[in-house]
Amino acid sequence: MPELPEVRTVVKFLNNYQNKTITDITILYPLMSEAIKEKLINKTILSVTSKGKYIIFNLDKGFLISHLRMEGKYLNHPTITKHDHIIFHFKEEILKYNDVRKFGTFDYHEKNPFSKPPLSKLGPEPFDADEKLIYPLFKKTNRDVKTILLDQTVMSGIGNIYANEILFASKISPFRKASQVTLKEVATLIEQSVKILNEAIKLGGTTIKSFSVAGEVGYFTQNLFVHGRYGEECLVCGNIIKKMKLKGRMCYYCESCQK
Repeated sequence: MPELPEVRTVVKFLNNYQNKTITDITILYPLMSEAIKEKLINKTILSVTSKGKYIIFNLDKGFLISHLRMEGKYLNHPTITKHDHIIFHFKEEILKYNDVRKFGTFDYHEKNPFSKPPLSKLGPEPFDADEKLIYPLFKKTNRDVKTILLDQTVMSGIGNIYANEILFASKISPFRKASQVTLKEVATLIEQSVKILNEAIKLGGTTIKSFSVAGEVGYFTQNLFVHGRYGEECLVCGNIIKKMKLKGRMCYYCESCQK
């Protein structure tokens, strides 16, 4: 699933459509309702922003909220292919929403999109997170620290790949109870989140399977310390990277470096 750096990379691409007016929309698979389609016709895209894993099209009237889910992507190639499901038509070009898994979502809001779900339920992105406000959320739960990092109501934008990397950089085991994490360690988690996410944004995100933007893959893959490196030597201590499923998500970790 595209995480914050991948979403930011997609947003950068989508801003090529600033000040362009949607003249029509073709729905090839019903990921978008006809009601939303009608509201988008003749709307102009003023800018495209994001919050966490959500993409926000700021229109001259209203807001379109898009979530890529597992494998959604936006493409500008004019040829229609098998998994192109939503086609946005502009005066001289098209923008396609492509989704092999068909899990992507679209919501439309007339006014402030942050005043109601899904955006109203999101916690701050790590860039805006305050450890003094995040720490009590850790302290009051019996969940493991990896699970709470993935909880979008605590901090938004972190998914499985970056959670594994952030925990490794913070030297914290994914299996530790969040309630056992200290205020100083929460501050470290936020600090490492910002550092890793910023670096990933600069490199266009991480491509593990299928993520790409306009044909370009993400190059942060080359900077991964633990994710996807099961059975390889830890780049810090030389011990073997292990993996284990936790709440349905795969943890990659170093037992020696993470406590």
